[in-house]
Amino acid sequence: MRAWVLAARPKTLPAAVVPVVVGTAVAWDLGGFRPLPAAAALLGALLIQIGTNFANDYLDFLHGADSADRVGPTRAVASGLVTPGRMRAATALAFAAAGVCGLYLARVAGWPVVAIGVASIAAGVGYTAGGRRSLGYLGLGDLFVFAFFGPVAVAGTAYVQLLRWPVEAWLASVPIGALAVAILVVNNARDADTDRASGKRTLAVRFGRGFARAEYLALLAAAYAVPVCQWLAGRESLWVLLAGLSLPLAWPPVRKLLGRVEGPALNAALAETARLLLAFGVLYALGLAL
Repeated sequence: MRAWVLAARPKTLPAAVVPVVVGTAVAWDLGGFRPLPAAAALLGALLIQIGTNFANDYLDFLHGADSADRVGPTRAVASGLVTPGRMRAATALAFAAAGVCGLYLARVAGWPVVAIGVASIAAGVGYTAGGRRSLGYLGLGDLFVFAFFGPVAVAGTAYVQLLRWPVEAWLASVPIGALAVAILVVNNARDADTDRASGKRTLAVRFGRGFARAEYLALLAAAYAVPVCQWLAGRESLWVLLAGLSLPLAWPPVRKLLGRVEGPALNAALAETARLLLAFGVLYALGLAL
């Protein structure tokens, strides 16, 4: 059980939960909250994230990205805790269970849910499935993480409850997608050396850790700017600025990155960024709902 919890990567799961919470807050704000579709969207998002983590664990081992020189948390297949065959089976099971949630949501909200679910699973597997031609290895991970943890997840959650695509959901998706990418940026900055050796051309590998630090700061600035812009534009009330209360949590990971901390020490910054996403998302959702 401990090995499977490790493989599920619990610290990454806020990236799946927060977009659904924010999308549901938008639906509540617009008077269209529906508990069962919201719950199904949450469970489906968690299962897709876990399935993606399982697939990444297996495929990175297969392509040699998780070698003995790895500086991040222990990977289940590479360390021998789980066999490759069992990890493949667990990946398929997680995605199949997500598909059951998708069938219910498709009945509630129609074919767009099918398209979202298929695209999300394809992106999750495609992140590492193609080896050096996959999304993660080509340096496209940042773009796809923003798309699927931002607009797709937030606006998709609002859609299954409202049966329409409100502008409020698209706006709310921007800070959530940005903070989800920030988690990936820390991960890639930490793994830059081993990724370079395995041919994984993330942005941190292509442009260096200095670029990763600048990207991280830009993502945080964008996330905190959106609620302010929503309020100034009169699209949301003053409550939306509640998200700003999470700002002190941004300082510890920023300090580590600006202090040029590298290697295993960035594991703490990774967890802190996930915690920042969770705190920001909950406060932002509360502000939207209020």
